[in-house]
Parts: sequence; C-alpha cells; structure tokens
Amino acid sequence: MSENIIRDPHAVKIRRALLSVSNKDGIEDFAKKLYSHGVELLSTGGTARILEKAGLPVIDVSAYTGFPEMMDGRVKTLHPKVHGGLLARRSDEFHVQAMKEHEIGEIDMLVVNLYPFVETVKSGADFENCIENIDIGGPAMIRSAAKNHEFVAVVTDPQDYERVLADMDQHDGALTSKMRKVLASTAFSLTATYDSNIASWFVSQMEEDYGYPRRISFSGSLRQTLRYGENPHQSAALYTVDDSTRPGAAQAAQIQGKELSYNNLNDTDAAYELVAEFEGPAVAIIKHANPCGVAVADTMLEAYKQALACDPVSAFGGIIALNRTLDAQTAQAITERFIEVVIAPDIEAAALEILKKKSKIRVLAAGGLPDVAQKRRMIKRIAGGLLVQSTDSGCISEDDLKIVTDRAPTEEEIRDMLFAFRVAKHVKSNAIVYAKNEATVGIGAGQMSRVDSARIAAWKAEEAAKQAGLDIPLTKGSVVASDAFFPFADGLISAAEAGVTAVIQPGGSIRDEEVIEAANERGLAMAFTGMRHFRH
Repeated sequence: MSENIIRDPHAVKIRRALLSVSNKDGIEDFAKKLYSHGVELLSTGGTARILEKAGLPVIDVSAYTGFPEMMDGRVKTLHPKVHGGLLARRSDEFHVQAMKEHEIGEIDMLVVNLYPFVETVKSGADFENCIENIDIGGPAMIRSAAKNHEFVAVVTDPQDYERVLADMDQHDGALTSKMRKVLASTAFSLTATYDSNIASWFVSQMEEDYGYPRRISFSGSLRQTLRYGENPHQSAALYTVDDSTRPGAAQAAQIQGKELSYNNLNDTDAAYELVAEFEGPAVAIIKHANPCGVAVADTMLEAYKQALACDPVSAFGGIIALNRTLDAQTAQAITERFIEVVIAPDIEAAALEILKKKSKIRVLAAGGLPDVAQKRRMIKRIAGGLLVQSTDSGCISEDDLKIVTDRAPTEEEIRDMLFAFRVAKHVKSNAIVYAKNEATVGIGAGQMSRVDSARIAAWKAEEAAKQAGLDIPLTKGSVVASDAFFPFADGLISAAEAGVTAVIQPGGSIRDEEVIEAANERGLAMAFTGMRHFRH
C-alpha cells in the first residue's frame, strides 16, 4: 500500500459504478482510472459503446437487470436492481436481507449527467423534441444516489472527475464522506435547476392569459465569484441564467481588463439594455446605473462625442455601451478619458489594438444586442418574498402621441421627444430628460420630487455648457421628457425656464389641465403618451 494513502474510517470503497452520461467529455479516461482501482463498470447505450471501444469490460445495464431497454430508451434504468442498489442502506440488516433475497447488487458510484434539455430549447427545437429531451431515469437515479450519499458517491459534472479520482488515490480506491456529501450537494443542485428550467419553459409555452404560475422557480449556473458586492463588506457572485440566450453583461466575452465587479456588471447591464433601444448608431454612458449621456448619430464617434457632452464630469470612470461594432476612431476617443468598461456587440481588430494600450479597461464583446421587446420576468427580493414583474418593454411611437396643447410639435421636436422618452425609461424615477438633436443635454434622476429632478437636470446642463465654453445652457431649444405625469405645473415651469420648446409625459394627473394651461401660456407643445416608465 502506498505511503500516500490516508485512512478514513468513513470512506466507502468503490467496487461497482454505473456510468450513463449525455455529456461524454472525459468519460473514457475517468472510466479507465476507475477500472484501474478494480471498479466493475455498468453502463447503458452510447456510454457503454464508448467504453467498450476503449477496451474496457462493461456490463450492459439491460444484462444486469435482465430487462431490455424499451420505448425508444424511455425505460432502461427504472428498475429495482438499479434503484435498490443505489438506495439500500448497507448498515440496515433489513435492507441487506432484501438485497440478498432479490439478488440486488450494491452500486457504490453513479456517474450520470442529463439529457441536454436547455441546449435543445436554445437550438429552437419544436415542442415534441424538447419534450423528448426531458430526462426521467437520470434525475431519478441521481436523487436516489444523493439521498443515500452515506454509502454511494454520485458524480454529475465532468469537472469533478479529477478530484474524485484524487480522493480515491488518497484512500486506496475509496471516497471520503466529505467528498460524497459535496458530490450529493452538486447533484441535488443539478436536479433542482434541471426541473426549474423545464418548469420555466413549460410556462413560456402556455397561452398569454395563463398568468403567473402557482409556484415559481429560477435557476442559474455560477460563472464567477466576485471580489465583493456593492461594498467591500458584502460578498457576491455572478450566475448565468441557464435557459437565457440574451446578449449582455452576464454572457459577454471579456476580451481584456481587470476582473468585473458587482457594480461594473450592474452598470454595464443598464448601459447595454439602454443602447439596444435605438436603431441608429447609439452610445450610452452610465454611472451608478443611471445614464449621464445618451446619443444617436450618423457614426459611432459622433454619438460618443454627443453623449459625452451631456455630462463630461459624471462620465469620468463610467461605463460606455455601443449598439454597433466598436471602430478604431471611437476607441481612440474613448481611451482619452478614464473609463471602467466598454461593451459592444463586437470590436474591430484595429480598435482592440488601441484599447490594449489601456489594459485596465474592461472590454466586453456581447455578440449581439438584446431584444428590447422580449417578454421576460424581473425578480426583486424583499423580506420574506419575491416581487416578480414583466420587463418594461413598452415603446411609444408617433401614432401613440396625444397632442394636448394649442401648438403642435414640429417633426424635429417629435423625433427628440420620442428619443428623450425612451431614455427616460432607463433613468431612475423621478426621471427628467432634456434632449436636442437625439442627444441628451440634461438628466435628472432618482429625486423624491419631480421638480427637483427638472432643476438638477437644468443645472447640470448649465455646467456642461460652461465646460464646453458655451454662453447658453444646452437645454436652450431642447425638449423634455418625464417618466410620469407632472403632479403640479412647477416641474413643467422649471423646464420652460431652462429653455425647452416641447414636453412629452404620460399625462393622467388630476391637475393635467393646470399643466396644459402652463404649457400654453409659454408657447410649448406637449404630448401625452398614456404610458408611464417608473424605474425604482
């Protein structure tokens, strides 16, 4: 016996293993090393063929149970000789007696992963194909083995093969109780997320009037542990949603830069969801999940310059999102200031060479844009519960506008109004957005009073004008958008004093007439949308 072998009184000697995997990565080498420890190998279908081809002696499960696979493989491991071998407590004399009576052998290790249900859904397969990729026997065996982890090891992830073998090497072909418990925890997490994904998909297949399910579950896979949360004393991690193909911060490829933080990811998500709203070349600069500049222009470089001009002070150390491929000219302009993250659908090779000179900048390629019209559910944790709602995918067009003032807006004003209202959807309430030429010129966010948001946005526009060497504030000749109705005329009056010519807001206040009158007195055009965009 090797001197490196460690004795553990609770270790379980692995004498027989059942291997039946959908993900075949590494299974041949793993099985070979199990066999070298004297482990008898049971297997099924494609897994058995791979092991036989590798020259390993394999007992087919059908031969072991005396019962053939049937119904296109739907029934192959659902048998007492399999589940009895996994569930029997070796320390219980009645269990042991039942095994002898019914000729059930002990199965000390189960190596199983599941039919690729999520991958099948992501591929766009039809309903019937998705149904056929719901594994039944696999989860049943996994749960049996994990429940009986005192005596059985259950291996469900190829990433665990090496450490399982290392544990066996240290314990003369046995596995410690600690390792078996860790593996059982991983196994139960797998079956829970697997069923959660099936449940979520089933709900998505129901008619729109199905409503919210009686019970709800969510699943995800750990992508990375983060240094800390919003603050250094908080822990945090990033999980990717198993059934999601939505491009964005969570799924993007990081090309260069420091490790992403919790706040980086949160802000980058906000920025990328915002620029996805626009068809033309658009740039959003985000700080603390709020935009400090957004613009649409003919080129990415011009959009970046106009977005930056809105609030260059707040843009310091911000997040920059683009809805087009990042080109070299725009990359050069971006690197002239300190930023934390830049995200785009793709990055030109020449732009990457420029960004490499600022190696600390986190550069993300998302591979595509999120579909802003996609119906999703948003979850927020509160004490003792979850708040669940659909995403704010509402979008206003010119046909939706109700002109309520004596003066109708011009086409240029309508264009800017629609732009500003769309940006306001992504600003923390109470939200006020001033815009001109499809670029923000002042943003007020997160104030308890709407009039304060209007004043702060106007003040920031004045400061930006001073920094640019202009004699008049950027809000002169702009339009203003409010995410919710003006409860009093004071907010609108404040915007008028800042120089706006047109207003877009949901309407619906008991004082709408008072607000309309104030707009008419000042020669403003105003449109009601009938749609509110609170963002808390």
